[in-house]
Amino acid sequence: MTGRLSMHNDPFARLGLDRDVLSVSQLNGRARLLLEDVFAQVWVEGEISNLARPASGHVYFTLKDAQAQVRCALFRQHATRVRQALKDGLAVRVRGKVSLFEGRGDYQLILDNVEPAGDGALRLAFEALKEKLTGEGLFASERKRPLPPHPQRIGIVSSPSGAVIRDIISVFRRRAPQVRLTLIPTAVQGRDATAQIVRALQLADRGGFDALILARGGGSLEDLWCFNEEAVARAVAACQTPIASAVGHETDVSISDFVADVRAPTPSAAAELLAPDSSDLQLRLDSLRRRLLLRMRDQLARARLRLDGTTRRLRHPGERLRQHAQRLDDLDLRLRRAFQQRLSARHDQLGRLDARLTAQHPGRLLSLLRQRLDSLAERLPRAARLQLRQQRQRLEGLAQTLHVVSPLATLGRGYSILLDERGQAIRRAAQTQPGQKLSARLGEGELTVRVEDNHLTPVTLSLLD
Repeated sequence: MTGRLSMHNDPFARLGLDRDVLSVSQLNGRARLLLEDVFAQVWVEGEISNLARPASGHVYFTLKDAQAQVRCALFRQHATRVRQALKDGLAVRVRGKVSLFEGRGDYQLILDNVEPAGDGALRLAFEALKEKLTGEGLFASERKRPLPPHPQRIGIVSSPSGAVIRDIISVFRRRAPQVRLTLIPTAVQGRDATAQIVRALQLADRGGFDALILARGGGSLEDLWCFNEEAVARAVAACQTPIASAVGHETDVSISDFVADVRAPTPSAAAELLAPDSSDLQLRLDSLRRRLLLRMRDQLARARLRLDGTTRRLRHPGERLRQHAQRLDDLDLRLRRAFQQRLSARHDQLGRLDARLTAQHPGRLLSLLRQRLDSLAERLPRAARLQLRQQRQRLEGLAQTLHVVSPLATLGRGYSILLDERGQAIRRAAQTQPGQKLSARLGEGELTVRVEDNHLTPVTLSLLD
């Protein structure tokens, strides 16, 4: 605390006797530091009023009880962590530091946490979970299954002590003693009850029961709270076995009631839903037995009448057999004749196809083609030699013609070709200049010559040459 106060030159130093005077700012500053140091973190419980939510995201309200009130400020970074919806009239428990708004001199609480207080907290948590599971469809009627009309084995998830299990057993003994009951024991109140109920439901769901009863007697909201836990609700929803929830008295409602397939107002009512009355079953069975006997007698009478009518219409089977034998002989003769006719037709068709195949046999055509191939094989070498001889003669004639017009032949007769330094032939005197060196190609060899005069421009001779 010394480190914080040193900035203000010890604002709590006793005022001097010479009547030191403080400004309003100094007074409010010293009061704020004093409050924040003494009440750095406090829990306060009260009711919200005058709730305000400006656009900044901060939350301001007044916390009050029957005798007093205090202003509260919940800044945005802490307001986003508050789960429940804040509203006027809500009982809450808040945590924060006591401070002073120096600008107005207002005494206030700067909060960092807000949570519901008392029974209101449980109610808010109940409504919040109910809204969440409703949004997920866990309460939808489409997913609820009907209870079996005549169960043989029923599992009971409840406490082994207390009146609940005795009431359920009493109902089944009176109404349906043939039904086998199995208790899956669990705590139904206290800190460990939620985990035990979840394990008991999972074990019961694997037990092969026709139906399950989740039961507990009445109590306060806190006593019944384990049946409002999300884990229990999801365990009930995950059960593949039809389940009836009977938690508390008729006026008590739990989350497990909404998730279960059937909600019974009391454990005894749940037992009556699953325990068919044996006396009613006996009456119904007697009624069905009488109806069955009447129906059987009626069916026998009808069958006897049909038998009498059939007996009168029935003829001796020998006559029917003789008629069938005669028809069988007729069909046998017709089948033999049809088979012979079809066989003869197939023989004729086979003969025609054989004659056509012989006429079109490829052997003759292959012989003609072989003869033609031998003839062509003999003609091919002669034609090739003749073609080569003709091409050679043509080549020699073209070579002679080329030699006649070749410039090399011209050079052989004493002519020459003048070439400039780029190898271009000189055809006109205008292509040269006096003093230019040229190459003269002869019939045999080359000469380098220089142009003395191309007779196009006057020649000026140096007197010194």
